Amino acid sequence: MPFAPVPSGSVAGRTLQESTYRPRVPPKRLHDDSPNIVIVLIDDAGPGLPSTFGGEVTTATLDRICGEGVSYNRFHTTAMCSPTRASLLTGRNHHEIGNGQIAELANDWDGYAGKIPRSSATVAEVLKQYGYATSAFGKWHNTPAEETTAAGPFENWPTGLGFEYFYGFLAGEASQYEPHLVRNTTVVAPPRTPEEGYHLSEDLADDAIGWLRRHKAFNADKPFFMYWASGCLHGPHHIMKDWADKYAGKFDDGWDTYRQRVFERAKQKGWLPQDCRLTERDETLAAWDDIPEDEKPFQRRLMEVAAGYAEHVDVQVGRIADELDHLGYGENTLFFYIWGDNGSSGEGQNGTIAELLAQNGIPTTVRQHIDALDELGGLDVLGSPLVDNQYHAGWAWAGSTPYKGMKLLASHLGGTRNPMAVRWPAKITADPAPRDVFLHCTDVVPTIYDVVGIEAPRTVYGEPQMPLAGASFARTLADRTAPGGKKTQYFEIMGSRAIYHDGWLAAARGPRLPWVPGQPEGIATWTPDNDRWELYHLEEDWSQSRDLADRLPKKLAQMRELFAIEAARNAVLPIGGGLWVPVYHPELRISPPYREWEFAGDMVRMPEFCAPALGNRNNVVTIDVDIPADANGVLYSLGAAAGGLTCYLDEGHLCYEYNLFILSRTKIRSESKLPPGRTTLVVTTRYAQPRPAGPLDITIARDGDTIAAGCVPISAPLLFTANDCLDIGTCLGSPVSLDYRERAPFPFEGHIHRVHVAYT
Repeated sequence: MPFAPVPSGSVAGRTLQESTYRPRVPPKRLHDDSPNIVIVLIDDAGPGLPSTFGGEVTTATLDRICGEGVSYNRFHTTAMCSPTRASLLTGRNHHEIGNGQIAELANDWDGYAGKIPRSSATVAEVLKQYGYATSAFGKWHNTPAEETTAAGPFENWPTGLGFEYFYGFLAGEASQYEPHLVRNTTVVAPPRTPEEGYHLSEDLADDAIGWLRRHKAFNADKPFFMYWASGCLHGPHHIMKDWADKYAGKFDDGWDTYRQRVFERAKQKGWLPQDCRLTERDETLAAWDDIPEDEKPFQRRLMEVAAGYAEHVDVQVGRIADELDHLGYGENTLFFYIWGDNGSSGEGQNGTIAELLAQNGIPTTVRQHIDALDELGGLDVLGSPLVDNQYHAGWAWAGSTPYKGMKLLASHLGGTRNPMAVRWPAKITADPAPRDVFLHCTDVVPTIYDVVGIEAPRTVYGEPQMPLAGASFARTLADRTAPGGKKTQYFEIMGSRAIYHDGWLAAARGPRLPWVPGQPEGIATWTPDNDRWELYHLEEDWSQSRDLADRLPKKLAQMRELFAIEAARNAVLPIGGGLWVPVYHPELRISPPYREWEFAGDMVRMPEFCAPALGNRNNVVTIDVDIPADANGVLYSLGAAAGGLTCYLDEGHLCYEYNLFILSRTKIRSESKLPPGRTTLVVTTRYAQPRPAGPLDITIARDGDTIAAGCVPISAPLLFTANDCLDIGTCLGSPVSLDYRERAPFPFEGHIHRVHVAYT
């Protein structure tokens, strides 16, 4: 691929009369009833949430897809988002295509390089070459962070990897109210504000529906492939109050009791076998009874918000399914609905109103979160644009019922086992009983090729292609007893690992537990050689409840040897390579290679990963500006409402704010107004103490004279956001300061000639 151009069938003579006209006829590469294909991927959602499988989050669309098709209760992912997405779209294992961890933590080990190689063409690229129209919506998270600016390069954006159309966000998460969005390769603003009713999940469904309608009008004779990957249920948990209120009081008895209810209901529904056991809570994870009574309303409301958020996205999937039927596509559309790219996420740890606190390693107490929330308006603010809340890890554990693990644990099924439903009315007879064939996300691409009747290409744009790692399960769509998938599959994320083979699973939990704040003691000297391995016979122990390692040491040794073989074959080595940057070498985290920048006064939407680190590096910002009398407006802003810094003018007063994840706001304001005219403003940031999260001294000068100064007591050592940006002359994303939120985007009323930034 690409296929050679079809030569003309006409013969040109000297004149038209002497010429033979015979239009070229492209070869037929697809059969007449080639199906349309839709993949829906939900984010950070475990099997214990949907009502479809015994949970208490209403999922009417998932009910419908299961009821009109078939479901799989042993479908598996990688325990982390970017790796799953890369594998799902290519049919290869995540390490062998350089996606051993999220793109932002890329390093130089081959298995962790952070780019999908050209030797692993996506299913979109292959289907496009065969004549499919292709589109992608929502979360991407497979582009290197340093390549996500409006300047590109664009070859690793969705449109460079086989998708003819893309609308969504490139990072791992986004505000659901004020996201940084891209259409194809152009940065675009959300079509409405939160006050006007905007929500990202709805916008993504709207845009997908619009694309389907355009396809019907312009490309009616072409089949299509659509990949719709919501940012829900990833943090921040953003949803309108009326959706959260549907669940008021439903989780009052806590996650331990919720888990028991879901487990019993899942067995009644036939989603879990009757001999399945409910695994125990890890001793390091808090029981509901351990939560102080005065903190329980906060923890309950966090789960109510998450539940409303999850139901809302399922409704948006339903809107897309309805449109497929309305346009006449539903009958011959192969529709995959995958509930989770990994298990539920415990990255909210003890419950938070600013979920990037955990990534920055800043210790806090739940009481600090509650107190800050009270200042914003109380529990009703949860789910709003003012906070980036995420629930307690106990709810993530409950959302992964009946398993031990959750997201980031590749060792346990709660991190890797996700429900999948498939509908294709033209070919699949509805079957209410789930299929229990062991499948992996790498199996989806070969299944699509099998169904469409094509082979994986040997070369694409001259690049030899690596073999597919997955195996088709197409036969199981029509026949539940048919074989499908493969017998062996490894798992590994940041040192947590497992190997499945022919009904057995061996696993080592690795050095970190996602719900435990900070870095674990001894991780600096961690080696996989010292990890304890567990052994489970999944054919007799559905949920990993009985560890057989001590009873069957020879079997465990065989499984460990098999893992070693698969790890070497798939570029997993070194084990724990994904920890290289976040744990051992944080100084290698993706950042611009520059120490100095020159910006025009209207530069906007520079993703934080690519912007100067104004909040955690010694730096000087110099602004050449014309200031009108009593001026208002943002000079520059980095970050978002849940964390960031900003410099602006308010009625002529120069203001600076450092918003440390809502919990602390350092505000500096000049005593007198700045006189009108052209002037030079200099904002100097220096560490008062050279240590991560150390205090920062801020000095602001006008034409060489200091006009304001202050100290930021605690700083953000890594970054403020995953998806927001640096803006100059305005604040186009989520407003950093509450003081100008009602006036956002609060454009500067004067003229900024230039902004110079330099590290010192």
